[in-house]
Amino acid sequence: MRAFFHPDQRLHTPQQFMRAGRLAAPQDVPARVDPLLAALAGRGIAAERPADRGLTPALAVHTPDFLDFLAGAWGRWAALPNAGPEVLPNLSPYWNGTPGTVRPPCRSASVVAQAGHYLGDLAVPLGEASWTAILASTWTAAGAAEAVLGGDRAAYALCRPSGHHARADRASGFCYLNNAAIAAQALRGRFAKVAVLDIDAHHGDGTQEVFYGRGDVLTVSLHADPAVYYPFYTGYADERGVGAGEGANLNLPLAPGTGDDGFHAAIDRGLAAVRDFGAEALVVSLGFDSHAADPIGLLKVSTDGFAGAGARIAAAGLPTVVVQEGGYEVGVIGDCLGRFLDGFGGV
Repeated sequence: MRAFFHPDQRLHTPQQFMRAGRLAAPQDVPARVDPLLAALAGRGIAAERPADRGLTPALAVHTPDFLDFLAGAWGRWAALPNAGPEVLPNLSPYWNGTPGTVRPPCRSASVVAQAGHYLGDLAVPLGEASWTAILASTWTAAGAAEAVLGGDRAAYALCRPSGHHARADRASGFCYLNNAAIAAQALRGRFAKVAVLDIDAHHGDGTQEVFYGRGDVLTVSLHADPAVYYPFYTGYADERGVGAGEGANLNLPLAPGTGDDGFHAAIDRGLAAVRDFGAEALVVSLGFDSHAADPIGLLKVSTDGFAGAGARIAAAGLPTVVVQEGGYEVGVIGDCLGRFLDGFGGV
């Protein structure tokens, strides 16, 4: 399996996020990439630096006004009187729109107003170098997709920041631009039907939103029950898509404490849906926050449980792009990736 990573992805250095009413230490720290790179190297896989693709991959999924905000927010924010160290919203605008559609751009030119419009929570701070890292992460996803389009069986994108909570025009949950959606859209250039299988502990609400009204991309997400876990408002089993996308979205909520058996059973259900959909290629949103040791997790998957996940996904026999999502216990995520690769390569 080829792998891709851009060193600029280390430049995003968040200082805080809000957790249960308290500003907490950041979880998506640059050091997360080191054990993942070590796991690749330990299996003889050199991480390739993806080409600079500018805004092209992001524009295939995200709105221009949102990208303009992310690119310029820090400089505008830093110019404010008494500005804090990071761009964070203090507003939460309500929009009663149709699911599967995108909001109009923010009507105000104020960076404070736009922060509320484009940043969905207090887990997506923007610092001075965040945009550089965010953009490089999209190039990593695009590089892996390009490898699969070129004939590779599979490719891994070590994306940081993660992406599956990012909607077409909104960042949230440590995610700014949706790397999995970018990879899926790129694969659509060759494959008529593409599926996204999200096995991160959190519902992939951003990926669901991007494709919710489309019938050419199936989105499947297995995750801790959103009744008690972020993102709370989406991820329920009755969300099936709208319009042309009706029936092309499948959510598989898991009870807190679910371990390997339940995790694998949900993956099997998801892959059965992928097969029934007739997908010709697959994107996997791979998160390790379902591991029992994760500091913000509710599931109890073991390290070896990811080998079972890798074997099941490989057995589907589809051209596959694996996109890294969450996983915040630095001491275990490298082993989790290693076991996933072992399972995937053993089929």
